[in-house]
Amino acid sequence: MLLNLSPENIWKHFYELTQIPRPSGHEAAVIAYLAEFAKTNGLEHLVDDTGNLIIKKAAATGREGASTVILQTHVDMVPQKNSDKVHDFVKDPIEAIIDGDWVRANETTLGADNGMGIAATLAVLESGAVSHGPLEALFTISEETGMDGAFGLKPGILKGTVLLNLDSEEEGELFIGCAGGVDVNIDATYKTVASEKNTARLVRVSGLKGGHSGLDINLGRANANLVLVDLARSLASDLDISVQSLKGGNLRNAIPREAELVIYFAAGETGIFEASFREHTERIKKNFAEADGGMKFELSEVTGSGVVMDAGDQKKIFKLLAECPVGVISMSEQMPGIVQTSNNMSILVIDQGKLELKMLLRSSSDAEKDSYAKKILEMFEAAQSQTSLSGAYPGWLPDNQSAVLAKARESYRRLFGREPKVQVIHAGLECGIIGGIYPGLDMISFGPTIKYPHSPDEKVLIPSVGKFWDFLKELLESV
Repeated sequence: MLLNLSPENIWKHFYELTQIPRPSGHEAAVIAYLAEFAKTNGLEHLVDDTGNLIIKKAAATGREGASTVILQTHVDMVPQKNSDKVHDFVKDPIEAIIDGDWVRANETTLGADNGMGIAATLAVLESGAVSHGPLEALFTISEETGMDGAFGLKPGILKGTVLLNLDSEEEGELFIGCAGGVDVNIDATYKTVASEKNTARLVRVSGLKGGHSGLDINLGRANANLVLVDLARSLASDLDISVQSLKGGNLRNAIPREAELVIYFAAGETGIFEASFREHTERIKKNFAEADGGMKFELSEVTGSGVVMDAGDQKKIFKLLAECPVGVISMSEQMPGIVQTSNNMSILVIDQGKLELKMLLRSSSDAEKDSYAKKILEMFEAAQSQTSLSGAYPGWLPDNQSAVLAKARESYRRLFGREPKVQVIHAGLECGIIGGIYPGLDMISFGPTIKYPHSPDEKVLIPSVGKFWDFLKELLESV
């Protein structure tokens, strides 16, 4: 039971959050819960025009002259589940499970991203034992689907000069920069014809680990959409197949874990098809055996629509998809081991004469991000596709001379006797956006250890939560 874990004040609030459905776009209930928390604790609060909630707390006695600190978290979570799990993220609570030193969910995302940050903020707000200056707790909405809450902030509402973002996922690391991102959108039409072949099969790939399209992009995991693109092209090299449809992925910021392909071939070539299918699926599984060993393929008979892609368009489109830059594109020269630029082929739908492709391109270099966005658009425009970019957000440039960073390093050394690791993160944090609206904010980001966010494997390391809490208190006392 989560309520038996330590520190009790953090796990109490986190448990309550698991009982409140809060996928992106459905944050009203959790905002109402937080507003009621403010009322119960006699704290000033307001909801801005965008839907963000701000709770203010006066300084502890003797700390009235300290800098005002903004504790910043987002209230929404990514809704991902295994395909055979029955769960409605809009209605059902999260079933959290203690598994050794970890807390995970029962075949769904856990919501530790960013529920742990929210829980810690609430623990600070209700505590009378933490020595802190004036506080502003900023709870933003719809971070996971476009950072709408951060973009909607207005100048002048916040008075703080220091911002602590509690949305990072590796205890012992202090983040001082993050990647920016942009949504890449492709829409196209293609010719369809009545299939001359009379045998249809449904191919399904599942069991992939998926994960966060920024944090996990360097782990070599398979992208379900690209797996089936590879398989379809490989089958087409062995026999004459026609594609009816290909569908996979459902979130921009999650690596696709499952996809389905419907194809036609001639009845007399069943043996050739099955042999080719076995050969190529075994090859693909072998390629990802270490990074995605749970990959499985299912093949079943299906009554298709009889409408398939024109052979010429099929070849052209699948070649484009295979050649599109996806995964890690470049590594940082300034920060060894850190991804600089990546692209996630997030959502792919090919059906009934229409192609819809949604991708999320990330980079800590705005110039490289813009260059690859242009390259990808030009690739698809050359094939008469409609293209657009949307939802662009800036990166957060590191400041090694940050005063709050210096305080954070001192606090961490004092508590744990070792130097924290200073990092930039290949994910979108709201710091870049908020810093643009409030120039001059001194910012860092940190949190407990959370593995595999944005996937049903998401889990939080229990011992790291206590260290995260102790560090947050120490830092607030020293700022």
